[in-house]
Amino acid sequence: MEAKYIFVTGGVVSSLGKGIISSSLACLLKARGYRVTIQKFDPYLNIDPGTLNPYEHGECYVTVDGHEADLDLGHYERFTNVQTTRANNVTTGRIYQSVIDKERRGDYLGKTVQIIPHVTDEIKRNVKLLGNTGNFDYIITEIGGTVGDIESTPYLEAVRQLRWEMGRNALCIHLTYVPYISAAKELKTKPTQHSVKMLQEVGIQPDILVLRTEHEIGPDMRRKIAQFCNVDPQAVIQSVDVPTIYKVPLMMQQQNLDAIVLEKTGAEALKNADLDNWCRFLDKMDNATEDVKIALVGKYVELQDAYKSINEALFQAATYNDRRLNLVSIHSEKINDENAAELLSGMDGVVIAPGFGQRGIEGKFAALRWCRENDVPTFGICLGMQCMVIEFARNVLGLGQANSTEMDHNTPYNVIDLMEDQKSVTDKGGTMRLGAYDCRLAEGSRAAGAYGSTFVSERHRHRFEFNSKFRSQFEQAGMRCSGENPQTHLVEVVEIPEKRWFIGTQYHPEYSSTVLSPNPIFLSFVKAAIDYRAEKQVK
Repeated sequence: MEAKYIFVTGGVVSSLGKGIISSSLACLLKARGYRVTIQKFDPYLNIDPGTLNPYEHGECYVTVDGHEADLDLGHYERFTNVQTTRANNVTTGRIYQSVIDKERRGDYLGKTVQIIPHVTDEIKRNVKLLGNTGNFDYIITEIGGTVGDIESTPYLEAVRQLRWEMGRNALCIHLTYVPYISAAKELKTKPTQHSVKMLQEVGIQPDILVLRTEHEIGPDMRRKIAQFCNVDPQAVIQSVDVPTIYKVPLMMQQQNLDAIVLEKTGAEALKNADLDNWCRFLDKMDNATEDVKIALVGKYVELQDAYKSINEALFQAATYNDRRLNLVSIHSEKINDENAAELLSGMDGVVIAPGFGQRGIEGKFAALRWCRENDVPTFGICLGMQCMVIEFARNVLGLGQANSTEMDHNTPYNVIDLMEDQKSVTDKGGTMRLGAYDCRLAEGSRAAGAYGSTFVSERHRHRFEFNSKFRSQFEQAGMRCSGENPQTHLVEVVEIPEKRWFIGTQYHPEYSSTVLSPNPIFLSFVKAAIDYRAEKQVK
């Protein structure tokens, strides 16, 4: 069938959950047998979020083809089990860069380059890229920001044009907020009315309204909103707060969101949505009665979205192990050799978070030393793995000044060093080792046991690597280099076999963990933490 496009816009306030609604709809359409993908258009001028501070933008997600992307792409993959690529995330920076490059080449034949038609044409071209592949029946396009933002205006104009060009093959879902005024004990619809009016002023009439709210919106109020906003009453849907984002697809299904979309786009209902596996996951989540207590040690733990994919991968792994995740955030600047026992002794497992830079690094060393010496299941990811190597070098190999050249250019024991192909790189954006690379795991290693395979492919985001000049020293002292890239022999995985579970991965396995396909190494880590908890209880 011809590709159909769904545009998702937001109004009233930001952070309403356009990504979750988009992901939930994609989940439902995919469960009905349609081929679905989601793309995010971000209105900021950065080329990608790769150079953005986590305090600005939360986690930077990495696609299989090595694109640094908005964290919503993580939600897209977790909900749909469909991998995303560079084409699924476009920023205003990329749009303008492309337009300017074309102007410099003379592609516009001397025309005055303007927002309309040149910028909007470039947006439209990018919107339709995934549809042109023939691989998808539905392309859901999330427009970042809020209606009324200056930055979003060219995107909304492009959406207006596309809706006229595509006819019934395009529709718009508008997500708004219905606030509850506690003093008056009333829900207020006026912000939604104004938001829809602003959308109408730029020429877009929403086909479906999704109303974010903390309280149930009665049918009379929904009919009122439909009347004032020129929307079919059955197409006004509420999205009430739920305990977990993974229940949103069911909530949307109960209100027939997928059926309404199929009807409005003239598509045949291939079958009812098959959500059996999704519901089994939710049943496990709801019926878990015991906790598993995991500490996450990092320098951005106070930020809700800084380690989003790790948090979700741990939650998924705990659920599949029939446990509730009790995730304890420990700021790496606030842990040291003196208080490590106090902060970590009650944990069933510890994750050492990825990151960059010197801040908080000594706290990670302190946490790793205590975990290694007390044989607590420990998982180091990217910089966390590099910290495992440095701590081992200092306290087991006796190389007291061992470090990464990222932290100390003059260290005499550069056990972590800049990758050879990074030494000539000066630009910051999009220049790291990014995307999926192969890793061969040693037979009999704990990592291979976790995956049930000696060959995996995982995603990366780093500039520094294990210095193989020291490999024999580490392995003789008990730290095994159990995974390496088969082409470059770059060390990808280290582990201490004599410990309960002590593994570091240079790659980011959290990026590939989804609701229906949890990452095996997270499952193994959480299982080890559960076993350790049982051991402690017996003692």
